[in-house]
Amino acid sequence: QVQLVESGGGLVQAGGSLRLSCAASRRTFSTYAMGWFRQAPGKEREFVAACVWIGGSISYSDSVKGRFTISRDVAKDTLYLQMNSLKPEDTAVYYCAAAADYWTAPGSMDYYGQGTLVTVSS
Repeated sequence: QVQLVESGGGLVQAGGSLRLSCAASRRTFSTYAMGWFRQAPGKEREFVAACVWIGGSISYSDSVKGRFTISRDVAKDTLYLQMNSLKPEDTAVYYCAAAADYWTAPGSMDYYGQGTLVTVSS
């Protein structure tokens, strides 16, 4: 069973940093890819970053490239999103996600966690 539980959201000032964590069941890491999506108020959910396990490719949306870093701790079955130089427009609910089969950015994935709120004040 795929289980995704996010944590680490909160309120931060512009220019600050946060690290999001996604605790996943071991089976989740046998999926094709995992990543992060976000949904701002009144907007559709959008792709942020992802790792494809086979080949190890990593992709980022243009809006976060150079500021956000996705990583994985295999021993802890945890996916991370390090967010630096945060901007007010990064305010959103952030979702951890997993793709069961072949996936390419910026498409949607098959499974999502419950989300964690990130609020960036100006």
